[in-house]
Amino acid sequence: FAAKGRPADHPLIVHLAGHDAVDHWAEQVPAVAWELMETFWPGPLTLILKKQAWVPDAVTGGQDTVGLRVPGHPVALELLRRFAAVAGEHAGIAAPSANRFGRISPTTAEHVREELGDAVPLVLDGGPCKVGIESTIVDCSRGEPVVLRPGHISPLHLEAILGRRPAIETAVGAPRVSGSLEAHYAPVTPLRMVTGERLLDFINAQRHRGGKCAVISANQPPQAGMPHAWRLMPADPVGYAHDLYAALRDMDHAGVDLIVVEALPEGAEWAAVADRLRRAVAGAGQG
Repeated sequence: FAAKGRPADHPLIVHLAGHDAVDHWAEQVPAVAWELMETFWPGPLTLILKKQAWVPDAVTGGQDTVGLRVPGHPVALELLRRFAAVAGEHAGIAAPSANRFGRISPTTAEHVREELGDAVPLVLDGGPCKVGIESTIVDCSRGEPVVLRPGHISPLHLEAILGRRPAIETAVGAPRVSGSLEAHYAPVTPLRMVTGERLLDFINAQRHRGGKCAVISANQPPQAGMPHAWRLMPADPVGYAHDLYAALRDMDHAGVDLIVVEALPEGAEWAAVADRLRRAVAGAGQG
């Protein structure tokens, strides 16, 4: 909490070595939650469940729910297994992403060092993140499963298991979860989202005003009116998500006055990337 500047009431996700530990942390685990675990764990899915009474408020932000996940990365799993061998077979590591609170999430060990510096004594380098964005968070604590944070596991993936597409909810009444603040994942440089048909005019207007801008887009740059920097992104949502935070970080260091992101295509498959960019726009320029 100190290293990140993280508010004390913001809940953490508990990372486990396997789903055998779930009953130790959660009570009244519904059958649908076990189905999701069997299908997507280890992997980028966090489940919100009613917590056991002993789980500390520091983990849950004082709520009656807890977020649980079994990560898919072999280094993370080995760390969790070794920890459980020492601390008890059901032990977990409650942890957030390794960045300053509200800022761009790291996807390499170098990003963590750059962000947190000497505030952390050790960085365990497991290589670049394979997915690139945070886990999908599904609330199973209130009856029907509800997506509280979109991620790599999309509503379409969940629909295949649930038999129906779950709602995406950010309304009051849902448990507070990691990454759910309106302003989050943000660069220090101001950030704007601009539609494709307006992009060239917008860039030219910035140039005529003497402002330097950087563009993040899945399309090739125009020959005329080139901005200061252009980051060409993959045209598919999985590839775009993988590269998103590295692109934001690079453009934040490009010495520009404004980062311009070309608006994303419509569609459920883009929901996770759209969620991160919306929050980044809300939080940008506040550092």
